[in-house]
Amino acid sequence: MKMLTGLLSLSVCASAMAEGEGFFDGAKADLMLRNYYFNRDFRDHSAGKSKVDEWAQGFILKFSSGYTPGPVGFGLEGIAMLGIKLDSSRVASGSELLPVNSDGRAADNFGRAGLAAKARFSQTEMKVGELLPDVPVLRYDDGRLLPQTFRGAMLVSREIEGLGLQAGQYRAVSLRNSSDMQDLAAWAAPGVTSDRFNYAGAEYRFNEQRTQVGAWHSQLADIYQQSYFNLLHKQPVGDWVLGANLGYFIDKDDGSARIGRVSSRTAYGLFSAATGGHTLYLGLQRVSGDSGWMSVYGSSGRTLGNDMFNGNFSNADERSWQARYDYNFAALGVPGLLAMVRYGHGDNATTKQGANGKEWERDTEVGYTVQSGTLKNLSLRVNNATNRRSFNSDFDQTRVIVSYPLSM
Repeated sequence: MKMLTGLLSLSVCASAMAEGEGFFDGAKADLMLRNYYFNRDFRDHSAGKSKVDEWAQGFILKFSSGYTPGPVGFGLEGIAMLGIKLDSSRVASGSELLPVNSDGRAADNFGRAGLAAKARFSQTEMKVGELLPDVPVLRYDDGRLLPQTFRGAMLVSREIEGLGLQAGQYRAVSLRNSSDMQDLAAWAAPGVTSDRFNYAGAEYRFNEQRTQVGAWHSQLADIYQQSYFNLLHKQPVGDWVLGANLGYFIDKDDGSARIGRVSSRTAYGLFSAATGGHTLYLGLQRVSGDSGWMSVYGSSGRTLGNDMFNGNFSNADERSWQARYDYNFAALGVPGLLAMVRYGHGDNATTKQGANGKEWERDTEVGYTVQSGTLKNLSLRVNNATNRRSFNSDFDQTRVIVSYPLSM
């Protein structure tokens, strides 16, 4: 009830801002209703439980004020979230839709709310508070009921046409199934914490916006440093559009090296070819060195070329490839209907279980977004994944997500 009251209060506040004059011009608010069903069926006896099976309802309210007049404008942004259990049990909890209590049962509800102050000068903007970072070296995870959030500061500058400069520091994180802020950590060692994550980067888009190059550097203090370089390009060729997404990461330990030596190189290429409603992808990826690809615990790995529903093939020494096919049924006169199938395979992985590990994942997804009428923008996604790994439990997984965005 406390979180529901908070949601309603923020909604009233956001609506008032949107209707205001002067200081609140340009304010907007959006409420996302997200209904999420998650089932994971473990296929081997070594798994801790036979299945995970949960269903929950989420509410995600975001609002953003306008800016005060003058050379430097000031404003506020906010987010409030509430998750409610619809179905779960002690023996089938653990989907990360909901927090799990000490008795193994999922919480009946959870949520959180946060604010960020913002300032703008010309084409430069700074935000401080609770944020949703989405840069190549730190992407927030929105793969369950509620999104992960970070507390810190970020700066974005676009003073020169085509050039974007970004920098930031984050000091705490709230995971996608948590109401609390906690210290930062790396996926490689979630129990070892750091008090800050720093990053800076530049991206330049040219060639009529068809080509982008980027360079980034980040630091999870006393754990790892990471440099990242990437190239994105799209090239029309007759009725086709060819695409390339190339990236290269260099990871090493930082400061007191709390998780020990970090030394790895990760290279990937994701290539695409699209015509009509068809898009074909081929992904190639290689991790080399003494450790796996580094990233902040809880964050998404979707920067990588072979990121899939349940993994990204980023173990030490791992070699992987991916084949994917997407179809947009708008080409057949059914706009809003999309389908995807992909297969990824990795080998030569070094994990805690030893060397020469192998894994594969097969994903399928069908989604439809209502195009008009009372339920316009309501979307339904159904996806299925099959995972087989020599170094971890095998499972089959199904998710059903219904999302309905409302603008206020």
